[in-house]
Amino acid sequence: MSDGSAGGARAGSDIDPQLLERVLRLVKAISHEVRKVYVGPDPIIEALLVALLSKGHILLEGVPGIAKTTLVKTFAQVLDVSYRRIQFTPDLLPSDITGTYILDMRDNTFVLRKGPLFANVVLGDEINRAPAKTQSALLEAMQEGQVTIEGTTEELSDPFLVLATQNPVEQEGVYMLPEAQLDRFLIKLIMGYPSFEDELEVMRTHDRPPEKATPILSGGDILELSRLASRVHMDEELFAYIVRLAQYTRNHPQADLGASPRAAIALMKAAKSRALLRGRDYVLPDDIRALAPLVLAHRIILSPEAELNGYTGHDVVSQAIENTRYGRT
Repeated sequence: MSDGSAGGARAGSDIDPQLLERVLRLVKAISHEVRKVYVGPDPIIEALLVALLSKGHILLEGVPGIAKTTLVKTFAQVLDVSYRRIQFTPDLLPSDITGTYILDMRDNTFVLRKGPLFANVVLGDEINRAPAKTQSALLEAMQEGQVTIEGTTEELSDPFLVLATQNPVEQEGVYMLPEAQLDRFLIKLIMGYPSFEDELEVMRTHDRPPEKATPILSGGDILELSRLASRVHMDEELFAYIVRLAQYTRNHPQADLGASPRAAIALMKAAKSRALLRGRDYVLPDDIRALAPLVLAHRIILSPEAELNGYTGHDVVSQAIENTRYGRT
């Protein structure tokens, strides 16, 4: 099989071409609605959709004032599902996000007052300000789709998507996310300052009354698209390609820990979702290469020496892509 655009197309799935065309129309409509409010590169909007279809979560990292929260709120408006926002602070308790049982004086029984995690889309603003116990409660919700309240397990909504933001420059009053929690984020997006043209468009956008995004996808639509994404065909060679990429990061001299098998599975699911969003029922090597930095880099733990020398997980993934072969041996 060649490394070109035909790779993976030879034995596609059984997805109806009309469904693929409908997906393309939905993606175009969603992008149009988000861009009514948010100005930024297209890959960021696509990454949000990839996580949504893959049933993953996204961590957005960037300095204050670059519209991280605006992006998430606008994306939530496009989805016709329940949405809640959590402002993380150092004094936030697990029960503040999961909920708690309260006494109903009318019949003298305890009833559950649900917390903000009982929503389809949850914005966790400044997640690295939450203490360890609260982050642990969020970790259970992200990984298991459930919360434990006073010893009782409660299932969360489906779909369930956490979009968390964090500020990389603050040092006081913040708690570093543990590696186990970073691993639960399907994608980590590093958001920088906009280009001159984009910032100029931001000025124009805020010079007039703000528009509101129109809901496009219902909860049922999201679940249907997720099922379609799982049916996207991936060639055996692409499975091997992902494994080789992951193993390269594990053997890299600058890494103490590389991408785990769970990270490789996450990359597979994300690549399938990206292919579907682009109107294909098969995965290409380019899908994997485009998503590998977003899916793998934040899962790599570098050696102290590498960090002192300015190495990043993205550097390791870039070298993995550059040096890992694709195709049959």
